[in-house]
Order: sequence, then structure tokens, then C-alpha cells
Amino acid sequence: MSDVLNKLFSVSGKTALITGGTNGIGLMIARGLVQAGVKTYIVGRNRDKGAEAAAELSRQGQCVFIPGDLSTMAGIDAIVEQLKAQESQLDILINNAGLLTLQALDEVTEEGWDGPVNINLKAPFFMIQKLRPLLRASGTDEDPARVINIGSAGGVENANIEYYSYCASKAGVHHLTRALAKYLAPDHINVVAIAPGVFPSDIGYEPPEEIARAILASIPRKRLGTEEDIVGAVIYLSSRAGAFLTGSLLPVDGGKIYG
Repeated sequence: MSDVLNKLFSVSGKTALITGGTNGIGLMIARGLVQAGVKTYIVGRNRDKGAEAAAELSRQGQCVFIPGDLSTMAGIDAIVEQLKAQESQLDILINNAGLLTLQALDEVTEEGWDGPVNINLKAPFFMIQKLRPLLRASGTDEDPARVINIGSAGGVENANIEYYSYCASKAGVHHLTRALAKYLAPDHINVVAIAPGVFPSDIGYEPPEEIARAILASIPRKRLGTEEDIVGAVIYLSSRAGAFLTGSLLPVDGGKIYG
């Protein structure tokens, strides 16, 4: 790597925590960070899947699995305490864990509404709040700590499926990002959001063939997102190249939002 690229984009030696890091986009990000020299903690509820993911990634670098449930405050507290027992500072927090419920308007239940809101919006806020001391310990004027909230293109535009709680919660994540960026800037903590478009198996939902074709046709780049797409965005935002970005929303969607 040339000197200028190393200076701008290296994240080697940093420490990161990724919620929902055992599958989907979270695992893509974790793999990219581990390969880039980041000590990476991945959080998930499934112990077997988490242990398997950590074992795979540990063959490429440093990866530690933290089992935890983000749906309750007790679960959030337990995750934070496990990290604090091992680290005195945190360079990168990636709030990626997400939940989606598909329910027609007249069929939405309180449980179906609260589940995505708790995981997608409530949990990121309290993870940031409770990990603020570790993030503050890491951040400097030249190299702030980074919080990267994984929002969604669905939080910006209407989709072809009914997932009201998911869309509302992701739109909330985008605005929460802007609000927290202002108040955490004096702590040398940048807060940004990524709005991914459609990635393979990112929501565990396989749409009917006609809807899948419509989704692909609506993407100006005419393809789904790849691991390189999301990892490149995260490394940019986590490196010196992204040190002056805070409160920003970065679409990684092939032009879908603004196309």
C-alpha cells in the first residue's frame, strides 16, 4: 500500500464492535475489518452461529464473539459489561443488528411494531449512551472515535413491501444519527449512518419472483450490493479519510434512493 493510501485508509490496530455481526451485512463488515487489521468484536444471539463466525474470522485476524440480546435493557447492559471487561477504549461502534416484520397495515400487532423499533432504534441509542466512555477514551481531534449506524434505503423511500415498523425505525436511526453527531462532536466522536440498499439475504426475506425483478429493475446500477461495497464504505468512514464526516447519511444502494 502506498504511503498516501496507508495514511488515508488504514484502520489497522483499531478496535471495533459490531452488533448483528454473525450473519448478513454485519458478517460482511466484520470480515472486512478483521482482514484490515481491526480487532473485531461481533455480537449476536445465536451462540453456535457466533462461535462459528468468530472461529472463521479468527483465522484471518482478531475476532471475539460476545453473545447477547439487544431486545432488552438487561441484554444491552450485559453486552456492554462484557466489552468493558476486555477493553478500556473503543474506536469503532457499528450498530448493525436489525429486525424486520412483514405485516399488512390492518394486521400490524403491537409485538410486530415494537420488535423492530426496539432492535433497530432503541438498542443503537443505548449502545451509544453506555459505550460513550470507551468511545470518548479513544477519540482525538485528529482521529475521532466512530459510530456507524446501519440504516436503510427503506428509511428514505417507499418500498414494494409492507414493513411499516422497519421503515419508521430506520428513518429514526437516520435522524438520531444527526442529533447525536452534534452533541458527541465535543467528545471527538463522529456519528454517521449508512443506508444500504438491497444486499443478498440481508433481511431473511425471499420476495416472489415478480417483486424480485421489480426490485432489481428499480436499482440504477442493476445489481445487488456486494461485500466489497459495504466494507469499502465502512473502512472509508472509519479511517482518516472519513475523519471530517459526522452527521452524514451515506447511501450504498446503487443509486436507488436518488436514482
